[in-house]
Amino acid sequence: MPQKYNIHTTPALPRFYPVGKYATIEFREECAGSCKECVKKKCVYDIFKENYLHMSKMEEPEYLYTCNSCFRCIQECTKGIFSRVVNPEYREIGDEYWTPDILHRTWYQAHTGSIPVSGAGYRGPFVGKGFDSMWTDMSEIVRPTRDGIHGREYINTCIELSRRPERLGFNTDGSLAVDVKPILEIPLPIVFQQPDFGVLSKDVCVSMLKAAQTIGTKMFVPAADVSEDLMSFVSTIIPVVTKKNFQDYSKLMALADMVEIEYEPGIEKTISALKSTNETLCISIGLPLRADSDYAQICADLSKTDIDTLHVYADANGREFKSENPRFIKDMLRDIHLALIDAATRQQINILASGGIGMAEHVNKTIICGADGVVIDLPLLIAMECRLCGRCKKELPCPVEMETIDPAYGSNRIVNLMGAWRNQMLEMMGAMGLREARRLRGEVGRSMWFEDLEQESFAPIFGERKVSIDVG
Repeated sequence: MPQKYNIHTTPALPRFYPVGKYATIEFREECAGSCKECVKKKCVYDIFKENYLHMSKMEEPEYLYTCNSCFRCIQECTKGIFSRVVNPEYREIGDEYWTPDILHRTWYQAHTGSIPVSGAGYRGPFVGKGFDSMWTDMSEIVRPTRDGIHGREYINTCIELSRRPERLGFNTDGSLAVDVKPILEIPLPIVFQQPDFGVLSKDVCVSMLKAAQTIGTKMFVPAADVSEDLMSFVSTIIPVVTKKNFQDYSKLMALADMVEIEYEPGIEKTISALKSTNETLCISIGLPLRADSDYAQICADLSKTDIDTLHVYADANGREFKSENPRFIKDMLRDIHLALIDAATRQQINILASGGIGMAEHVNKTIICGADGVVIDLPLLIAMECRLCGRCKKELPCPVEMETIDPAYGSNRIVNLMGAWRNQMLEMMGAMGLREARRLRGEVGRSMWFEDLEQESFAPIFGERKVSIDVG
């Protein structure tokens, strides 16, 4: 029996002290000092262990990076000498979409390789923007046999990047009567992409490629950035070319498994030229989701050509390009998926989606909306302690010295993040009663959408909403 796919994680302590969400404010002059065991030492999450140095130096406040906010320490202190507040610095990292909470959870997962938990449970709103207006139906969670993480039931997370044949034909002797191309498969529905933001030194890029190689996935890299130093990762790299420059990288494409070419009108004529460099080369078309283009119809037309994958992408926050009222990627994906079904090509072609994928739950939700897999970039930087502070854009020094990162350390952090993400994906799929990521594709019946629920439940009573809620 083949060995089950697994991502092996190893804890990787942060190089720089992370920005913690909470700070403790203590009135130590009121401490009796007579407790047999301080409540800090009884913390079930062992949060204060790394903070004793601050106590000895009388430094305040202490930023508690891994605090799970159960507040047991505050409740059980016999003298009530300390309280907890949100760290002001914490509010300044990230932005409106890539919130401090997303950064904080990503750092934790990259550090430990574990699923983040909260001692106080979820205390936020039950509906929000983007992916937060969509819930997954996990009614099968009551079945005790559904346990993909602990191995009692294997859940497959593989997807293909190569085109699937429309039908198979057989000769009288049982042999195949049609030519079937080699199958390009990756064990996780997540592909990496070189970010267009941040400190992108050689060591940063090698960290990403090394992590992709370790977990068996691929990484999109502009062909112009594939130097001789990166050629050892050629089987992991998906070179990104254009209609104008692809002929300059024929040697690189001859060695690669897959190539991406940016969409332009008339790009179909270039596909045969790409195939001539490597007969088994898988071809992806990179298509921006712009409001001034009929991207669903473009995807349907492209799916009838000899390509393997469509890589559709929104902006970093998952929003439509060139729109005053942009749609969110989950809605755009639904249109593309249905357009391919109408064109009778959905079973042959693959869809990869990028833009706004910041957490493990976003992967499953994107697949439910119709994608086969996702492409991520910013989470790779965040895993390596990036704070999305934007200082690099202003040519200011990086606060975590990203340019000095050791590739072995950086790749370890990314592998840890992917291990934690995969475990969360398995938990969700197991709770939905699914044993394969490919079965999740387009399975909107396993999801609930706030807009639809509101329309069905409240519109008959209160009427139509006159002012639309921004859920993108």
